[in-house]
Amino acid sequence: MLKGFKERPIGIFDSGVGGLTVMKEIICQLPKENILYLGDTARVPYGTRSPETVLRYSHENARFLIARGIKILVVACNTSSSVALSSLREKYPLPIIGVVEPGARAAVQMSRQKKIAVIGTETTIKSGSYEKAIKYFEVSAEVSGVSCPLFVPLIEEGWHEGDVVTLTAKKYLSSVTDNGADTLVLGCTHYPMIKNIIEDIVGINLIDSAVETAKEVKQILTEQDMLCEDRVEAFREFFVTDFPEKFIKIGERFLEHRIENISNIQLGN
Repeated sequence: MLKGFKERPIGIFDSGVGGLTVMKEIICQLPKENILYLGDTARVPYGTRSPETVLRYSHENARFLIARGIKILVVACNTSSSVALSSLREKYPLPIIGVVEPGARAAVQMSRQKKIAVIGTETTIKSGSYEKAIKYFEVSAEVSGVSCPLFVPLIEEGWHEGDVVTLTAKKYLSSVTDNGADTLVLGCTHYPMIKNIIEDIVGINLIDSAVETAKEVKQILTEQDMLCEDRVEAFREFFVTDFPEKFIKIGERFLEHRIENISNIQLGN
């Protein structure tokens, strides 16, 4: 291992603010680690882009963070995780973790009947990425997907509770238990913001991919002897490609603490 490798930061990228739920869990489980977060806010959402475009954006994000000396890369975006993860792993010689595999693995371990539901954006559900990952870990699993397109805009507007969110969630989630699922995967990094509402409605096991991704980061850093455990105070630095003010306003709700060290950068030049 190179001298000082443990002291290098964790790199996280997402198309916007959703990945901050992953960052929050990593901070919770690994409070001594430095973190660099890149939100590609000028090109959000990735879900409406072609696979070729998502692949290009993902590599640009990865190169930016890797150039800053990170020791592990977290792809905190369901679309990028579905489209670009294998390509990123082939290209770059460092551990790279997506958000789909950890959630899928945890769902298979949790589900007794192997009947698993996944909720996410329309693009994520149509991609079948979670179904493929779940069946990789348990070929006999029955997987149903439900798209919840209004959740993201509601959450970004700050609607994390109340009748509007509850009624919308009841409408989307009515089919989850009807299909006999005993475990539900939150297949979007925004959804932990309304986890309590979802849990109350479905009444079954809930898998938070942000939590599971953080667990996997900790496990890999531990196994590869890359944990930084003796730092007095960790730093967190943020990079966005457009509108830092909006990112800060929404992001502070996601992280539940102030965002101060933030820079506006350009990618793809």
